[in-house]
Order: sequence, then C-alpha cells, then structure tokens
Amino acid sequence: MRPHADMEMMLKGYGLTTAEFLYHLPDHPRLLQSFIWQQYDIAPDFPELFRFIDFWNEKLEGPLHSVTYTHCHLVASSEWRNVTGEVVLH
Repeated sequence: MRPHADMEMMLKGYGLTTAEFLYHLPDHPRLLQSFIWQQYDIAPDFPELFRFIDFWNEKLEGPLHSVTYTHCHLVASSEWRNVTGEVVLH
C-alpha cells in the first residue's frame, strides 16, 4: 500500500481496527489459541472485520471461540489541513 493511501483512507473515515481471535485448535479442541488481526476499517459496520470472519469460517479449520476488537480513528478530516509553504528561520 502506498504511504499516502493510508492518509486518504483515514480522511474517508477509516480507522485502525485491532481484533483478537480466540479459536479452538483442530487437533486439540479443548485448547484455545490466540490470533491478532489489524486492518483499516469503518465503524460501526466493520466490513473488513466481518469479511475476515467469513473467510475464517469458510477456509480455516479452527472454529472460533470469540472475537474481541477495538477501533480507533487516527485522523479526522477536521483535524487535517494542507500546508502549502514553509518558512525556515535560522
């Protein structure tokens, strides 16, 4: 991903979503394993998170036990301004 693409996504309302997946090991169903996932996503619908959960349920063998997530808006359009010049004083 391009560096300025991250900024464009943040200005469109995306924020950083971090999720912890607890899942049962396929060979030892009584044991739980943890997996951390991070992606830019839009709250409150979280389309990327739900897309990943659907992928998990369809393609991976370890059944999910629980998902815990947090979301943080890193920059809002009202907090950002374009600077067109710079004055340097020695």
